[in-house]
Amino acid sequence: MVGHPSLASAAPAVGAAHTTSVDGQLLGLMLRLGSRWVLWLLLGLSLLAVAQMLERVWFFARERRPTQALSAALDAMRGQGAAAAVVALGDAASMEANVARAALSHAADGSRSVQEHIAAVVERERLRYERGLAFLGTLGSNAPFIGLFGTVLGIIRAFDDLSANTAQGASAVMTGIAEALVATAVGLLVALPAVAAYNVFMRHVESCAASADAFGHEVLAWLTATGPDAPTPDTTAPDTTAPDATAPDATARVDSKREG
Repeated sequence: MVGHPSLASAAPAVGAAHTTSVDGQLLGLMLRLGSRWVLWLLLGLSLLAVAQMLERVWFFARERRPTQALSAALDAMRGQGAAAAVVALGDAASMEANVARAALSHAADGSRSVQEHIAAVVERERLRYERGLAFLGTLGSNAPFIGLFGTVLGIIRAFDDLSANTAQGASAVMTGIAEALVATAVGLLVALPAVAAYNVFMRHVESCAASADAFGHEVLAWLTATGPDAPTPDTTAPDTTAPDATAPDATARVDSKREG
């Protein structure tokens, strides 16, 4: 049975109309949005990034490395013990001070326990120091792409304006493209400070973690030398300096030979 020719020709027409309708809706949406909303988004993200930078600068300024307190704690530990070292630390607030306080407070538990406490406190302090830095790293990596997306939207709108007004010619396109490229420039302007701040802050976190770990090893070395895990001299070894009572007397042998 042969199909009706009008029905056979109507099916492709419906599909083409549907495709054109979807493309037209997407194009209309992009033309309505333009690139201005991308610029506002980048502006908002840049303000958040600046706020995060200022907050981290204030945080790291309050958590400065207490060099004098750490030196005093080391001297007190070597001279008077762990309790005196904790008193010498006082209320110092930093990654190094918190690690030192945890290590010295558990000195009586042995070096193995102290080592575990040091590792736990270092990881906990790293999370506190790195708070908000992931946002800076993500913004620095993706802000240029957000700006590029705004540029693409602006170029689409510029060519649509050209199709609607061919009398102006290339001047209409150039004006639209110039406005669209502003989004890419703003994206780069937002990304560069965010990446720089992220690298500086992460370098500071790594430096603090290394310093805290070094102080923890100072406490472990002191515990190994003086604590319950300190090596004791072996008193069961035979004294090689004492004369061997079982050895034959050389003088007696000489005398017996003379008598013979």
